[in-house]
Amino acid sequence: MNNKYKILLVEDESHIVNLVKALLELNGYKVISARSYVEAITLYASYIPDLVLLDLGLPDRDGTELLAEIRKQDSIPVIILSARGDEAEKVRSLDMGANDYITKPFGSAELVARVRSALRHSYQIGRASSVSDGVFRLDGLMIKYDSRQVFLDEKEIKLTQTEYNILALLSEHSGKMLTYSAIIKAIWRECCSDNSKKKLQVNMANIRKKLGINPGESKYIINELGVGYRMNGENR
Repeated sequence: MNNKYKILLVEDESHIVNLVKALLELNGYKVISARSYVEAITLYASYIPDLVLLDLGLPDRDGTELLAEIRKQDSIPVIILSARGDEAEKVRSLDMGANDYITKPFGSAELVARVRSALRHSYQIGRASSVSDGVFRLDGLMIKYDSRQVFLDEKEIKLTQTEYNILALLSEHSGKMLTYSAIIKAIWRECCSDNSKKKLQVNMANIRKKLGINPGESKYIINELGVGYRMNGENR
């Protein structure tokens, strides 16, 4: 099924283009590459890709301008590939609509996994298959949206209303990094502040404890410090 996916790689460094293109084609994806904002806009309109891998340091414009242009018309997955590793840059890109952010240099297995996860989530949204029966499943975790129940290895886990809302939100966007501010706005309808961030972190610590996730583990939920949280996008 992978070979039907078209990926637009927007990157001006030749060695990265060659590496990423070879890696993704080896995994069954069709890759179209663009070296600038202008070329990317043209190829995007011509090929209508299923996913965009976007470098922020383009020679003619900043990559975030392309992200903004894509988000005006489409919700396809956009993964940032950038040497800019500071938290503020990551948060800005994710809040603008990027699905994920990978800092250079990156591992080959990580890149393929992130691409596969983003495409899987996008495909499920289009088909509404992952929750067609009102149930989310990931390894031993099961969330029944209609009854607002959570089960782990078939045993019900008791969550508070807020804890459930956070977990459900992450599951509905599985595979996508949600920033602290995005989660806080969705759950409490308020702006991100030190107090609201602390409130989120306390709730997340309770959720992880109830799911049996030890500190430092990335089972089910991944925490990128200073940025946000992501529910794993696929069964392992």
